[in-house]
Amino acid sequence: MAPSAPRTRAAAALRMKQIALDNQGRTIRRLRAQLATERRGLATTKKELEDTQVALEASHKELAPSAPRTRAAAALRMKQIALDNQGRTIRRLRAQLATERRGLATTKKELEDTQVALEASHKVIAGLTEIGLSMSKKIEKMKVKKQQAKANHVECHQKFQARIQEVEESMQAQHLIIEALVEEKDSLLQTIQGLQEANDAPAPFDDEWEEEPEEGD
Repeated sequence: MAPSAPRTRAAAALRMKQIALDNQGRTIRRLRAQLATERRGLATTKKELEDTQVALEASHKELAPSAPRTRAAAALRMKQIALDNQGRTIRRLRAQLATERRGLATTKKELEDTQVALEASHKVIAGLTEIGLSMSKKIEKMKVKKQQAKANHVECHQKFQARIQEVEESMQAQHLIIEALVEEKDSLLQTIQGLQEANDAPAPFDDEWEEEPEEGD
């Protein structure tokens, strides 16, 4: 139930580190190529300087006029200046290459740290996802139990209502039967009373009826 935004940001940061590392790698290769070119130029200049020195020494031995010797010395001086310039260029390139190498090492370390952090975040996200799935399953089970309890409650309520309806109907039927029996009793009493009046007999259930004497011992 791991959020995807932190993971996306971590992946983007890792990608940016990788791009920076690639750029530094290309810069180092370019500086190495430039340094190799400068070294070749330096070797050529040194060779030319050595050749010029040899020629100058030869001219000194031959006691050549001063003008050619001066030109040779000037050429030697120019070669020496070019050699010094190339030496400074090589030192500058070496310093720049060392700086780029230190930056590359730092970037590699940051990239490794980012990868470790990304792997750790992946593990955390996986754990949270597992917890989320477990919680989702528990929630689903609780929902099912709640629905079952609700269904049982509805069923019990319906049965209770049906039982109440049956009792009410039974009471209503008994009430109708009682009313019918009362009406039948009244009708019978009226009939008996009519018959007694016709026969000049006492009314039934009269309180003035004499009780039969009890038989002695």
